Amino acid sequence: MTLYGIPTCDTCRKALAALRAAGLDPVFRDVRADPLSQAEIARIVDEFGSRAINRTSPSFRSFNAFLRESEPEAQMAAQPTVMKRPVIEHDGRWYLGWDAEVQAALLQPAG
Repeated sequence: MTLYGIPTCDTCRKALAALRAAGLDPVFRDVRADPLSQAEIARIVDEFGSRAINRTSPSFRSFNAFLRESEPEAQMAAQPTVMKRPVIEHDGRWYLGWDAEVQAALLQPAG
């Protein structure tokens, strides 16, 4: 399991804590310190489309008009923190955010 995010994100911290409390061992990937490759960006955008971009983030709001209108891949490559967080990959499945649906899918007891 890999959780993509940034260490200062409250939602990422909550997700990490809940996953660990459930006995899982997520690998945390700081997308600022260890930027996503073009292939990783493409995979996330293929999975989530424009939903992968947090349009209310300060990072997005700081974009110039050209970048704001560009493709999600270009936005994430220009500023990784514009990605909606967390993005979680587990057993080949991808999850976006930390809502009740994602929590139910990842925190349910095995068996």
